Amino acid sequence: MKIKIYQKLIISTFLKIVLIVSFIFFSLVFILNIFEEVNFFKDIDGSSLKPILLTFLNTPYIIYEIFPFIILISTQFLFIKLIENNELYLMKSYGLNNSKILTILSIISFFIGLFLILIFYNFSSKLKFIYLDIKNEFTKDNKYLAVITENGIWIKDEINSNINLINAQKIDGNYLLEVNITQLNKKFDFSKIIHAEKVDISSNSWKLINATSKENNFDYNFEKKMNFESNFDIDKINTLFDNLSSLTFLQLSELEKEYTNLGYSTLELKLHNQRIMSYPFFITIMTLFSGIIMLNIKFNRSKIFYLIIGILSSVSIYYVNYFSVILGQNEKIPVSLSIWMPIFIFGLFSSIGMVKINEK
Repeated sequence: MKIKIYQKLIISTFLKIVLIVSFIFFSLVFILNIFEEVNFFKDIDGSSLKPILLTFLNTPYIIYEIFPFIILISTQFLFIKLIENNELYLMKSYGLNNSKILTILSIISFFIGLFLILIFYNFSSKLKFIYLDIKNEFTKDNKYLAVITENGIWIKDEINSNINLINAQKIDGNYLLEVNITQLNKKFDFSKIIHAEKVDISSNSWKLINATSKENNFDYNFEKKMNFESNFDIDKINTLFDNLSSLTFLQLSELEKEYTNLGYSTLELKLHNQRIMSYPFFITIMTLFSGIIMLNIKFNRSKIFYLIIGILSSVSIYYVNYFSVILGQNEKIPVSLSIWMPIFIFGLFSSIGMVKINEK
């Protein structure tokens, strides 16, 4: 009976601490972010409420991103509270040992992680989409645009007093395939139309292969090779579609299929999707890791000491994750391995810690 009471106490106390720490971080992120938005709007005429609105729209996704560290700090505060009130020793006396306490916290964390990816992530990504949509209305750089649809890649490009509307069916390495270019002047009058079987876009000076062009009422002109200046190259195109935070999990899955059909690189999409799927496990490992650290240090230290330990742990985990993702992005290791390897490493340490922790 006493064990069930203490189990409920652990669950309720942990959830309360997580909510409090989340609110504190939300407030800090909101304050820091609002300065950035105010700075963005300082030279733009508009409502003074827009920075506040945009900050509210953007903050939930930032909280999602930093939540693993929120859970780590929350776990630390839980153990500080249990130790200060002598509740940890009472729990042990009633048979609730260290492993059982950590197991309870791990299960709660896993379900929190599921809630975050199934509900909160989709909610925050929709807010992020609205945030970007509003902010794009006030950006002055609308000369260049590229999107991917089921009909291929579409590019709007303004260069040398011309407006080029470009459509390509696929990307193959540094090449666009089956490319149609409609060239307009500044008054949007028709200037030229070009079709090319293949276009090398490795630089801003595109090389059109087997190109057919027509200007106004003139006949079609065929050239085996033709040069074409653009603001885009393969690197710029590769960075145009990296704002995946504004897409829901379902939209990401659909986009991955479209990218695959078009021959476009799905590397960033796979990394993003794998990160979402691994999120509950990462949250769980952070809880275990933090709990084991707290149960392995002497509790005659100040709270500042524990916070420093938490910060150092967070930084260490962040850099292990960061370098692993970099290896995945550079295709040094498989995408799945780059995401799951840090979880496996910290999970292994946590498992060893769980075995030893009951000896204390």
